[in-house]
Amino acid sequence: MSEARGAPGDGAGEALVALRTEALSVDEATAHVRHGGAGAVCVFLGTVRDESEGRPVVKLEYEAYESMALAEMRRIVAEIVRELPVARLALVHRTGALAVGDVAVVCAASAPHRGEAYQACRALIDRVKARVPIWKREHGPDGAYWVGWQDARCGEAGHVHGEGHAHGGAGRAEPER
Repeated sequence: MSEARGAPGDGAGEALVALRTEALSVDEATAHVRHGGAGAVCVFLGTVRDESEGRPVVKLEYEAYESMALAEMRRIVAEIVRELPVARLALVHRTGALAVGDVAVVCAASAPHRGEAYQACRALIDRVKARVPIWKREHGPDGAYWVGWQDARCGEAGHVHGEGHAHGGAGRAEPER
């Protein structure tokens, strides 16, 4: 488990920010953001689904560049707190192997009113997916492949994949995390 609290003055001091290899706790995240002034708590759970782009998925693996991921997660939290100073945030992402149905990420936000809580929670997951160096490998009947990855040898024109060179996500407009 890796956990980080914000540094004094960075806007993320009250936030829970962590990478974990064990099952994530929704209760921990919501307890962290709840307080007497919070009239709303919004929670987003990212879970492992059983299919992706029409292909069956039996498990996922998440890998992270840990120090870089935690630093970027803290930056995102600090940005959102600067934009919505009334928000209190929790962001916990899982790494390692996950089964279908497992929770991969928990984002929680509280605020005095629902509008700010929704806004903060949405901003949290959107920015995490766009910026944090966490990579997803899907496993299915056809083998495992990294989501959003394309071999540099594949170029725009594409080609036939040989033994040991198959990959997923070819032609995908943007990587999925």
